[in-house]
Amino acid sequence: MLNNLENGTTRHTAGSFWKPVGTRLRLASASARRLMLLRQVGLDPEVHPTDVDETRHIEEHAVDYVRRMALTKARAGVMEGIDLVLGADTAVVLEDEIMGKPRDQADAMAMLSRLSGREHRVLTGVALCSPDHPQGRAVVVESRVRFKILSDAEIHAYVASGEPFDKAGAYAIQGLGAAWVAHVSGSYSGVVGLPLFETMELLRDFGLTFSAPE
Repeated sequence: MLNNLENGTTRHTAGSFWKPVGTRLRLASASARRLMLLRQVGLDPEVHPTDVDETRHIEEHAVDYVRRMALTKARAGVMEGIDLVLGADTAVVLEDEIMGKPRDQADAMAMLSRLSGREHRVLTGVALCSPDHPQGRAVVVESRVRFKILSDAEIHAYVASGEPFDKAGAYAIQGLGAAWVAHVSGSYSGVVGLPLFETMELLRDFGLTFSAPE
């Protein structure tokens, strides 16, 4: 779509800045946040979540775990007719402990109490596979997030909103949880769920090219 400007020139609206050429891209994730981020940079992949075992290996480092999960998801989505499969995984890490999605309200409140007033790491792995390269490649991007000190009332109100329950670390930086983030160092989009710069570089490495829309 184009917007007409007063001086007679035109500019493209978001989502139509470019289009991938001759590539069928699949997102091996059910994450609405990852799909939103890809659409933000002009991509509209097919969505096909993969069902994989996400059990962490004994003594597996968080970076290794996130990389392995991203690759496992991407590899599981490779099939004939699909040019590229993108897999991703995000982990919130506090003192080398991976904080997953909360099991219930008490677990969510405990996680947020531990994050209160402290800095934690967010690791996001992104992987690409293709029929020609089924083993794929992955990168892991680390960002650091610091929370303000949270009151018990703030934690209870946030948990009551329901937002924490499908989020690693029990918060969403792109949602209500943004009010608590005092500082972010690294990739904001990586904290949301997909580091866009690194993802686009990886896509280009796999041969994805772009053309201007007609």
